[in-house]
Amino acid sequence: MKQKSLLASALTVLALTAVPAAQAAAGSAHILSPTPIPTDTALPTDSASPTDSMSPEPSGVATEPFGPGCASLPASGEGSLSEMASQPVATAAASNPALSTLAQAIEQAGLTETLNSAKDITVFAPTNDAFAKIPKDALDKLLADKAQLTKVLTYHVVEGKKAPEDLTSGDLTTMQGGPLTVAGSGEEFTVNGAKVVCGNIQTANAVVYLIDTVLTPK
Repeated sequence: MKQKSLLASALTVLALTAVPAAQAAAGSAHILSPTPIPTDTALPTDSASPTDSMSPEPSGVATEPFGPGCASLPASGEGSLSEMASQPVATAAASNPALSTLAQAIEQAGLTETLNSAKDITVFAPTNDAFAKIPKDALDKLLADKAQLTKVLTYHVVEGKKAPEDLTSGDLTTMQGGPLTVAGSGEEFTVNGAKVVCGNIQTANAVVYLIDTVLTPK
């Protein structure tokens, strides 16, 4: 009986010793368990996409209005680039202070509706300074001759919206029927030798290039 009592006591001591060890092991396992990642948390992303840093280099071709004459256009309101972009071309010309003589000529020739209703055209628009190169008597005579005025004005209009890259070289057929010879690159272009002083101006139905000389059909 005495041996059984001693054996029971020994087993009790072993059991009590094993309990803290098991608790410690369980505690360690709890500490080492990984913390779950919330599934509704978005991962941080770079604000710039990879394609942003791979955008092509500029081609050197002007995509915005260009030229020294653009600085004379109003910054806002009538005649400004933003205002002209919302208007058909004859209306846009009439609102632009640099094109008041041209607007008068268009009205006297009866071409306002023709130009405003045309689809996708390019207008090489002589500025007031361009018209001022013509002697006053000759200009007054031209403005009074509707048939001749119509020929001159339609000689400044070609079909299609011409981008600067379309003006590098070659001939364009005008609404009047005669050809215009264009040449240039970058931001310097000529039309029959007349210089483009402000180019690539967008209107609702046309692209406008302001030029420094009135063109005369042959």
